[in-house]
Amino acid sequence: MSELRVHNFTISLDGFGTGVGQAPDAPFGHAGERLHQWMFATRFWADMTGAEGGGTGADHAFAAMHEPGIGAEIMGAGKFGPPGWQDDPEYRGWWGDEPPFRTPVFVLTHRPRPSIEMKGGTTFHFLSASPAEALETAREAAGGKDVRLGGGPSVVRDFLAEGLVDHMHVVQVPVLLGRGVRLWDGLESLEDAFDIEAVSTPSGVTHLTFTAKRR
Repeated sequence: MSELRVHNFTISLDGFGTGVGQAPDAPFGHAGERLHQWMFATRFWADMTGAEGGGTGADHAFAAMHEPGIGAEIMGAGKFGPPGWQDDPEYRGWWGDEPPFRTPVFVLTHRPRPSIEMKGGTTFHFLSASPAEALETAREAAGGKDVRLGGGPSVVRDFLAEGLVDHMHVVQVPVLLGRGVRLWDGLESLEDAFDIEAVSTPSGVTHLTFTAKRR
């Protein structure tokens, strides 16, 4: 069976995966771009955005695992757009006409709408479903490949709580946000379900890799 994977999910030292005040010009609220500076310096990010340069060290190696073997993605409503996007029938996501996913993407929302086919191979589907139901649907669409769980923090937390995540890459960055949405709340003893490895890099971040123990 295909796996459910989380990649490049970045949190602050105090565990927040996003800040407060999310808006069209501030996808991560008051956190701004501080959580993701480590990624912006990698060749992975340069290749994704069409820029030149970028480092090829450990941060790049971890970041680049985001792409291979993925056949579909699941994300929450907050990753697809700012609060209130459901009220705009013309809204098509943060990423413009050609989103970077290039697979079916299943957006979890209590207000489903018709699917949106974008340039480059991305099609957004909108589901009101439990984590297990959403994963079953995404696996069917993935055609035997793995499914990526994109976030935000509350969505990742829900899938972890139900024991559905097979592999998770979390990046802890040396900033304090103080407020926002935390990843770890309610996940006491999560270490019992995963083998965990930690790698720190010269950029100052720590890559935490969680691999589900055999059930």
